[in-house]
Amino acid sequence: MTQQPKPESTIKNRNEVDVALTWNLSDLFDSEEAFLEALEALTQETKALVSTYQGKLQSAPQVIEALKGLESIIKHMDRLGHFASLHMASDRTDPLHQKWMMTFGSQQGVLMGELSFFQTELLALPETVLHEAMAQEPNYKMFLEDLLKKKPHTLSKETEKVLARMSEIEQTPYEIYEAAKLADMQFPALSVHGEAIPMTFINFEGELEYEADDAVRREAFRVFSDKLRDYQYTIGTAYAHQVRSEKILSQIRGYESVFDYLLRDQKVERTLYDRQLDVLMEDLAPHMRRYAKLIAKTHGLAPMTYADLKLDLDPEFEPSISVEESKEYILNALSVLGEDYKELLKRALDERWIDFVQNRGKSTGAFCATPVGLHPYILISWTHKMREVFVLAHELGHAGHFYFAGQHQTPLNIEVSTYAVEAPSTMNEMLMANYLMKTSDEPRFRRWVIASIIARTYYHNFVTHFLEGYYQREVYRLVDQGKPLSTEDFSRIFKETLEKFWGDAVELTEGAELTWMRQPHYYMGLYPYTYSAGLTIATQVSQRILKQGQAAVDDWRKVLAAGGTLDPIAFAQTAGVDITTDQALKDTVAYIGSLVDELERLSEAVE
Repeated sequence: MTQQPKPESTIKNRNEVDVALTWNLSDLFDSEEAFLEALEALTQETKALVSTYQGKLQSAPQVIEALKGLESIIKHMDRLGHFASLHMASDRTDPLHQKWMMTFGSQQGVLMGELSFFQTELLALPETVLHEAMAQEPNYKMFLEDLLKKKPHTLSKETEKVLARMSEIEQTPYEIYEAAKLADMQFPALSVHGEAIPMTFINFEGELEYEADDAVRREAFRVFSDKLRDYQYTIGTAYAHQVRSEKILSQIRGYESVFDYLLRDQKVERTLYDRQLDVLMEDLAPHMRRYAKLIAKTHGLAPMTYADLKLDLDPEFEPSISVEESKEYILNALSVLGEDYKELLKRALDERWIDFVQNRGKSTGAFCATPVGLHPYILISWTHKMREVFVLAHELGHAGHFYFAGQHQTPLNIEVSTYAVEAPSTMNEMLMANYLMKTSDEPRFRRWVIASIIARTYYHNFVTHFLEGYYQREVYRLVDQGKPLSTEDFSRIFKETLEKFWGDAVELTEGAELTWMRQPHYYMGLYPYTYSAGLTIATQVSQRILKQGQAAVDDWRKVLAAGGTLDPIAFAQTAGVDITTDQALKDTVAYIGSLVDELERLSEAVE
């Protein structure tokens, strides 16, 4: 393993980083001129489609041909959107990137307004015509069936056009949030032990929050929280507008609640949503309190505070690793999914599909973008810690999912319900853990692996995102009741959520209540809870792979190829998991409990 480099004295600008560790966005378009030419071509393609089919859809063959044309537009629009958004994600401070994003967003709104006739005119046809189209072209069966389910909530042609045209404005709260966080928010350096330590949003969440030195870690949390507090009213106002606009749209479309509106595209009932949140609050919290107490005992922390929760159980054993060294782990752990999957991983690692660097204005966290008809792109900020290998495996799970779905499905069938979309990503984390567990039986190493599973995979997905989801539900309940919400309400609700989960095991450091300001997930509907839903499926499937081998892998590959043709229940069933009851979730929570049990035993053995 390599030695972990010391923090840079200043965060680099984008033009100062190593290009070899950045993604190659020229695969999308190699120049601004090419981007603008493609945008104009898309505009003309859309006008031609509207001219050909608007007011003229009558027969099943016409519907099929029109949908083929729509798919072409979706493919081209998707590539243009990714060119703008991925440049923006790499450096939000670049005026050129802002220009591209505004140019695309403005034109996209116009084009979506023009294309809105599709939904209203298709639904105005006799249902026999749509069923005939499904029979003649099975690839469009899922799309048309979903469309028919939306019929009770579809408005007039004119209203739908206006709402589509307003789609650009719907992104405003999110854009305000990202601008405040990534462009405006500048953190002062820490002053600890007579040393100045630089801090950014990225290196706090990727490094300083895990720092083994108590004084550095806790001071970093204080400084970070103080800066968040400076922006709480800006971000609070943006979030309040986000949830209020969602409620208004749910009312316009005739949904009984904002929950029904936000869950519609996930293709799950409210019962699955509530079950995920209620079971974890009741059953998972006791296990995680034990884990927190184990960290406190191991490190002699009294009290155990919220600022200490990301502390590694054994920081001295946390390996440092370079990007190049990570490739061996990725290929060895994930090649169980097949030679073609392994080849995809090699291409992602060698052909600059991944952006590893840290720079000013870059988006925080990690994500995978999947342009239709092209290869995926992954954003990550490499900290030279082994935990980043789990993050990279996670994002490569998304990449593999949509890459193989794209090989087997048409553009209208690729999109997967967000309830299940995190299953392939978290599955790869489980495969990484399974691989590492096989490499050594040495107690300290085994303890490190299990601690990594809990601290990275389960803490991130079953705690961090679960708490976001639980908090979200409380916010939307008040929104549904028509109650106005303030910034103080958001902080109060988040603090109450933390108190309920952690009990007396963790002292809530001042600033913990501002955690709702740290993630963009609140601008993506009911997304946060789906991380634990996906990991529930992934945990059960990874156990199947350990026990049943290739048969379980074959079932999983069917899921990856199916794309959006399976609803969440069918998705899980195809992989061999039943989510119609709470058994899979309870079994997963019990598995987490068993990992904490083993950590406690191994800690005694190591000490």
